[in-house]
Amino acid sequence: MICVLQFDAAGVAVLDRLLAEGRLPNLAALAAHGRRHELETPAVDFAASAFHTLYSGSELGDHGVFYPFQWSAGEQRARYATAFDGPPAVWERLAAAGLRTLAIDPYECRPPATANGVFICGWGFADRVVLPRWSRPVGAGRAHARRHGRGPEATEVFGRPRPRELLRLREKLIAAPGRIAALAEELLARERFDAAWLTFSAAHLAGHQFWDLSQVDARALDPKSRRALEGALDEVYVAVDRALGGVLAALPAGAEVIVTSAVGMDVNTSRADLLPEMLAAVLAGGPVQTDGSGAIWRLRAAMPAGLRRAIAGAIPDRAALELTARLELRGLDWTTTRAFAHPADNQGYVRLNLRGRERQGIVDPTAADGLLDEVAAGLSSFEDPDGAPAVASTARPGDLYPGRHAERLPDLVVRWSERPATRLTEVRSAHFGTVRRRGGGSGRAGNHTAGDGWAIVVPARSAHAAPVRAPRLVDVAATVCELVGADRSELPGEPLLTSPGSEPASSELGRRVAAPPGR
Repeated sequence: MICVLQFDAAGVAVLDRLLAEGRLPNLAALAAHGRRHELETPAVDFAASAFHTLYSGSELGDHGVFYPFQWSAGEQRARYATAFDGPPAVWERLAAAGLRTLAIDPYECRPPATANGVFICGWGFADRVVLPRWSRPVGAGRAHARRHGRGPEATEVFGRPRPRELLRLREKLIAAPGRIAALAEELLARERFDAAWLTFSAAHLAGHQFWDLSQVDARALDPKSRRALEGALDEVYVAVDRALGGVLAALPAGAEVIVTSAVGMDVNTSRADLLPEMLAAVLAGGPVQTDGSGAIWRLRAAMPAGLRRAIAGAIPDRAALELTARLELRGLDWTTTRAFAHPADNQGYVRLNLRGRERQGIVDPTAADGLLDEVAAGLSSFEDPDGAPAVASTARPGDLYPGRHAERLPDLVVRWSERPATRLTEVRSAHFGTVRRRGGGSGRAGNHTAGDGWAIVVPARSAHAAPVRAPRLVDVAATVCELVGADRSELPGEPLLTSPGSEPASSELGRRVAAPPGR
């Protein structure tokens, strides 16, 4: 058996500090008995794509899924990501080989078309966009919820959060890893699985909301609340580590273990909410009045996050997702729009309204390169109020991520300056004027880094593979297939562990890793 434990979107600096302080004993034991790999990942330009790459083992250009709401060129609108076909997840490959998987809370992952085992999403907590409630077999999630209780709703709503909302979220996220571990322990004791894949997304959301207190008025906090919020991120990481210990102790002897994170977390540097108006100014050749660009960000600024949360909560999930997709680019006149800011919340994305590709495209393909050069130069002229560059660089994804679905990707990626942006009020260009932030942007204190994907592989029956190149995120799925005997011939990844031999390694090692101090 192989078990993948996803310490989701963990901040490497926070992990290293807590490991040094002895507060993550289970992760420390795994690291001591395994090998840590830094993984090349598409999160350099597409943070959300890393999850689809991790689960499918396919490269970004081949699956083309990079954000929850993506542009559909044939429909001239944004759609929720499930409207686009995607490659099978690794557990679907296992199912084709007659192998059973236990998967709990796969992040930004759709239900498997072919399921063999138990799959439950929205268990630790639910987010209608990235962790919606579903299960296979259908009804399995509800059946377990009748005994253990339903995972709380914790859908992230963009906008400046209120302290009391963060305090409630803190309690939910500290409890979530234990819920996942308890269910996994129960199912592992009761059923046989060839693979287990458990995603601890509490670390992910905690990184967004509790990286620091830059998005709240800390002066208005009472001392107790301030201490609780300042320590929330560490507490969630410790709760994930405690959950790892429980799962490891429940694994059968000789189980292979991988702990991984597809993308990192650090201070929020994103200026994506400013990009629509920055782009509008560049295309106009100078300062412009608001013309419909960035409509959804203006709506978010005009309505408090709590009110939008209440309205969204009264709408069925499918309708809420469809409404969000339609609002993303509302107000654009496609007869005059040459380029637009694609939905984003981390890096910035620009797509051309290209004739022959977009249903209502107006840009001649022969003019595309020149227009992209113009846009890149114009955006790069914007500065923060202190004169430092707002944009670090731009890149053309088509040159970096080839594949059969590369046409889904935007035409330009805007890589922001690595300086904190949570309290940024505006950006300025000598030629294109000033673009002011409305509201608090996404409301995130932390956001994804351009890399920091990693995996700790701990062999039991297997052995570490000799490297053939730098490790990549796609190697995790290839390793799973290799060790359980599923077909990986179409996958680009290379196994990080070699196929197991006939005799297991000492089970004492497994016991030492599974039950270190902190269990």
